[in-house]
Amino acid sequence: QIAALRRLNWLALSEAKPRIIVYELPGGWTLLVGATDADNDYLSIDVARPDDWWFHADKVPGSHVILRAKAKEEPSRDTLRQAAAVAAYHSKARSAGVTSVHCTRGRYVTKPRGAKTGTVTVKRGKVLKVRPDISFATRQAARNHTESKGTIDAQ
Repeated sequence: QIAALRRLNWLALSEAKPRIIVYELPGGWTLLVGATDADNDYLSIDVARPDDWWFHADKVPGSHVILRAKAKEEPSRDTLRQAAAVAAYHSKARSAGVTSVHCTRGRYVTKPRGAKTGTVTVKRGKVLKVRPDISFATRQAARNHTESKGTIDAQ
């Protein structure tokens, strides 16, 4: 019976529509933020492309944040710090002063077999020290998350 309940719970989670918060940063950079553990899995494993940037506050629960890569442009250090500040804001470190945020490319983020929802492994990256903030980010309208793997398109 316990196995059946776990399967029903997993099915319910897998069928739930992801709730992704979308921001635009200065310079036209798109930022995707997971609202739940299931959304974090969806963003980090199904949506993030190898060249996208991935962020998560260090040692505290929080959202996985994806900075969409642009075809012929690398984000500036300021853009990376802004994305990290949004990740810190969407974490339990929101009320902290300066906090550490992991930053890496999507290609270095994997889900270990059997890991609980929202848990990933990061193979390499760096840590940015930022203050939680979203004042520079513009929240965007809801997006369609049912497109092919790796895309989130405006409706």
